[in-house]
Amino acid sequence: MEPSSSPSGKPSRLPKLPESLWRATSELPSFEPLRGTVRADVVIVGGGIAGITSAYLLTQQGFKVVLLEAGLLLDGTTGHTTAKITAQHGAIYDKLLNHLDKEQAKQYFDANDEALKWIVQTVAELGIECGLKTEDAYLYADNEADLETLRKEWKAYGQIGLPGEWVDKLPLEGLSELGAIKLPGQARFHPLQYLQALLQEALKQGLVVHEYTTVTEKVEEGKKDGRLKLHTAAGGTVDCSWALSASHFPFTDGGGLFFSRLHAMRSYVLAVETDKPFPGGMYLSVGQTVRSLRAAELDGRPVVLVGGDSHKTGQGPPMIEHYEALEQYADSLLGVRSIPYRWSAQDLTTLDEMPYIGPIRDKHPNMLIATGFNKWGMTTGTLAALTFSELVSTGQSMHLELFKPSRFHADPSILNFVRENLNVAGEFISGKLDSPTDSPETLAAGQGGVVKVAGKRAGGYRAPDGTLHLVDTTCTHMGCECKWNAGDLSWDCPCHGSRFGYTGEVLEGPATEPLKRLELPRADG
Repeated sequence: MEPSSSPSGKPSRLPKLPESLWRATSELPSFEPLRGTVRADVVIVGGGIAGITSAYLLTQQGFKVVLLEAGLLLDGTTGHTTAKITAQHGAIYDKLLNHLDKEQAKQYFDANDEALKWIVQTVAELGIECGLKTEDAYLYADNEADLETLRKEWKAYGQIGLPGEWVDKLPLEGLSELGAIKLPGQARFHPLQYLQALLQEALKQGLVVHEYTTVTEKVEEGKKDGRLKLHTAAGGTVDCSWALSASHFPFTDGGGLFFSRLHAMRSYVLAVETDKPFPGGMYLSVGQTVRSLRAAELDGRPVVLVGGDSHKTGQGPPMIEHYEALEQYADSLLGVRSIPYRWSAQDLTTLDEMPYIGPIRDKHPNMLIATGFNKWGMTTGTLAALTFSELVSTGQSMHLELFKPSRFHADPSILNFVRENLNVAGEFISGKLDSPTDSPETLAAGQGGVVKVAGKRAGGYRAPDGTLHLVDTTCTHMGCECKWNAGDLSWDCPCHGSRFGYTGEVLEGPATEPLKRLELPRADG
């Protein structure tokens, strides 16, 4: 891939287009869209780690399972993760102690540790070649202000009884020497190679998969037998006993108002060939400017995954600047020889930063959801699948009370609910007041942005071959105005995180309908 140039004009080693190392080094099967009607014991909506792991577990128990994916399998967050398998989820445990007791906080750790161990055991049992390696995870502070946060987290480790260690110096030279919390026995892997193996095992047991199949909000429930009928946007139907939502936003809200209880965050990753050797270990900084590091392999060569620069979707400075910030950081720390891949991912965060896993509402025990993984989907997605499997097979799960979607902790949920929805209102208003002055003619090849067409706001992108693509930037979810993402060539909604391609197709929900495509008005005469 050829290097690009930054908006400032400085030379850059960033690839021109985003592409995930995991997607680029995997060969995944393809599946036809659903047509007509199918009948199953369980239908799973969403083809990421939670959906595929659930399909594997349930088919192994003899259930007839249908898996539906709106786009391509593993092309969402799971295909664009950093793929750390760890129960060290940033500075989470001090936060949990503010609204949970010690036993519940310990249960959060144990549940994620259980998921980690299940992955490691499954890789060994099935002999999966996915580059799984055990690593120590380090949470560190790189300035005095963040050191206080780290010390509070270390105190929480002691109160809960977690198996961490305080270390004064990190193995990676150049990182902070203020101190770090080391959590031994964590892991990393190639997530798509791992999940491809689970998928093949599930297919052998009768799993049916349909890609490019969007499920609508309409769900019919049988009054006598309680069976569910799901409908697809193309007119297909699925008759089932259980419906499991393993997508970001649940395909049906069920009165849970999840769009107002979840917010979307984007973060960025570079795969870097470095000048300096990487000593191993997985690293994550605390504080507002997060940096993440872990090793990986590319065609037998070592690379380092450098991640971070998280922000709310559709908000903040031009998105390409986040990639540039990571490039500068990697160069100063390790020296950048080349950057074969760059990509970004989108994650949802709940009001209390713990995932929602379980029945969408108490009166719908056979409609389960899993969402809000807060950037830790390798363990929490696996945890969700283990919980789904228990609920479908036995109707019970030891973790159900902790993660149930209907929970509401006054502290911190009320404050976060108000803050997030005030932010949404502000973005809605500012988008409507935005009055562009540029015209489509001002867009150079490879450039996109908000323009004025026939006196109205529109979104334009001129492809490298000169083709102009115009869309109505009004998000089809709730009417906010999308913003141009030059880093990923997409239109991103700053309100609830929906994302659209430059031709208008849906890339991320909760929107299910594409942006309206526009054309330049014809000249008179």
